[in-house]
Amino acid sequence: MYFATDKSIKQKNTTMKKLLLVVLLMGWAVTGIAQDSKEMAEPETFTMEQGDTTYVMQKYFMVFLKSGPKRSQTKEEAMEIQEKHLAYLQKMAEEEKTSITGPMGDDGEIRGVVVYNTATAEEARTLAEGDPAVKNGRLVVEVHPWWAAKGSMLK
Repeated sequence: MYFATDKSIKQKNTTMKKLLLVVLLMGWAVTGIAQDSKEMAEPETFTMEQGDTTYVMQKYFMVFLKSGPKRSQTKEEAMEIQEKHLAYLQKMAEEEKTSITGPMGDDGEIRGVVVYNTATAEEARTLAEGDPAVKNGRLVVEVHPWWAAKGSMLK
């Protein structure tokens, strides 16, 4: 019959703690590598020739911001949500996650459009759903792939 001593129990606890630390560090490292590979993913592109001009076409993700189910806030609450919404969109532009953003000119179901410059629709959806107005239910998102010449400008 084996009887554990205080010393053997302490050694096992120390070994288990070290093993747990190694496993946690490995998990953290793998998560960091996976995050880096996602961040490094580039949007899909192809080249298109038209006459003597070659265009690099890029897949963007057009997000329609539509009226959400929760639009009965007070005027003050709606203004606060709007301020946070605009600050979030500004942050996305500064981080170069968006290419163009703007409200619609009517009072229809679609309230605005944001063109995300991301590698995947999932990333665009995740960013769009991080918008405070979406989180609040004031807006909902609809995501569509959209091709445009990279670096093109509106005229």
